Amino acid sequence: MEGISILKGKLSRGEFVVTAEIAPPKSASAEDFVARAEEMKGFADAYNVTDNQTAMVRLSSLAGSVMCLRMGMEPIMQMVCRDRNRIAMQSDILGAHALGVRNVLCISGDHQSFGNQPGAKNVFDVDSTQQIMIFRKMTDEGCLWGGDEIMNPPKLCIGAATNPFGTPSKMHMLRTMNKLAAGAEFFQTQAVFDLDRFDEWMEEIRRQGIDKRAGVIVGILPLRTVRAARFMMNNVPGTYVPDTVLKRLSSAADSSAEGLRIAAETIEHVSSQKGVAGIHIMPINWYSSVGRLVEMTGLGPSP
Repeated sequence: MEGISILKGKLSRGEFVVTAEIAPPKSASAEDFVARAEEMKGFADAYNVTDNQTAMVRLSSLAGSVMCLRMGMEPIMQMVCRDRNRIAMQSDILGAHALGVRNVLCISGDHQSFGNQPGAKNVFDVDSTQQIMIFRKMTDEGCLWGGDEIMNPPKLCIGAATNPFGTPSKMHMLRTMNKLAAGAEFFQTQAVFDLDRFDEWMEEIRRQGIDKRAGVIVGILPLRTVRAARFMMNNVPGTYVPDTVLKRLSSAADSSAEGLRIAAETIEHVSSQKGVAGIHIMPINWYSSVGRLVEMTGLGPSP
């Protein structure tokens, strides 16, 4: 269980990485999670296990991460600030590391009003930037946020989220820079559909030197229907789908096949950009699309 993660090793060597996302089911059965993971196994270097995504109660990200390890799949355990105070965060990280988890993605989490428990109280004891600082202190200094020494400190690869399309753009870039300063080693972006705006954002990322200090992993979301595209625009903050994409999906004889083509074209475009360290595929219940996209683009993980 010792040693750095595969993800951290590849990023440090400048190798292109592929990650994919698994949303745990609303189920107490391991079989339900494993069925989703099996469809993606072998097509990515590491697999994000979401943490009560969209504020819906699901099997825990820690449990899903351990199941991935048992399947020979390296997990990236997501941890939201919405549901834990700093005591629970540090405790879960110690437990996760003891079970073999080496990667963590620090995120705020969707507000509970979006989910199936709108009356729940959020926590937000710390924000995602402070969360990164806490985990960095545990990893680099071998002590808890309160100062107590950790007997066997965790060895973590710490990631954060960033949004190329957030407004105002200067504020979102400042947040990204603050997360970098706090100790983020990689960034995973929101789903990219607007290539022109993405190119502008990457230019600023390079200008600020962010890509030299952390891996930028670009979010790819294959769309099956134009209805799904409009839902994303209306319900996921910071998501913009250009009219050209909407028209291609609505006019296609097979919208699923067209959605895969659009995603593959997006992968080819972003992977050619200087400073992009990899792609992050978010299949949204279309788990077979991960393997198909990897095969279409030839960007599968190397041994």
